[in-house]
Amino acid sequence: MKRYNQTEIKAIADVLKEDGVVSVPTDTLYGICARINSSKAYDRLVNIKNRPSNKSFPVVCSDIEQIKSIAIVDERSEKLMKAFMPGPITIVLNKRPEAFSYINNAGLRETNELAVRMAPSKFLEALIREVGSPLFLTSANKSGETACKNLEEIEKMCPSLDGMVEGDVVFGQASTIIDCTSSDIKIQRQGPISEEQIIKIIKDYRKLI
Repeated sequence: MKRYNQTEIKAIADVLKEDGVVSVPTDTLYGICARINSSKAYDRLVNIKNRPSNKSFPVVCSDIEQIKSIAIVDERSEKLMKAFMPGPITIVLNKRPEAFSYINNAGLRETNELAVRMAPSKFLEALIREVGSPLFLTSANKSGETACKNLEEIEKMCPSLDGMVEGDVVFGQASTIIDCTSSDIKIQRQGPISEEQIIKIIKDYRKLI
């Protein structure tokens, strides 16, 4: 399987533009990604991941403006983004109806919720800009299996990938997940960013569940 250096941005982007699926290093683990504006790329990612059709993929964007192009961002959500992104935070928002409308977020799941992150590295930011599209980004493993810890494990578990990007990752705590799809925000997963930090930013919150 082809292995790419992180300096080969254009070559990696070309693979993704052709509906390829590639593994990439992130701040916490190895991930596999595909562009969001292609149903073919999405289907390939589902098959490689062996993902249940009622389970959605997180999306990683280059900046806040790109997040706004696919999700509905209110003042509260934007405050959180400006305070903690890029960083170990995932925010669940309502998807814009026109954004990758070929799926309802995840096939059988009747929801417009969308989990978004900002690129956690300069490499991923540059890759997204070169592709010209946000990317689905999920852990490099089959659904239900332990996340792969090196490229050899990725190649063995996901042999249908179109390439792998070399690089080190930090196997630390997973990101904090905050649901901002309703008037009350909810912490879906505790992570490096604490409840106290979130409350400090959102001073006009109604209720934190």
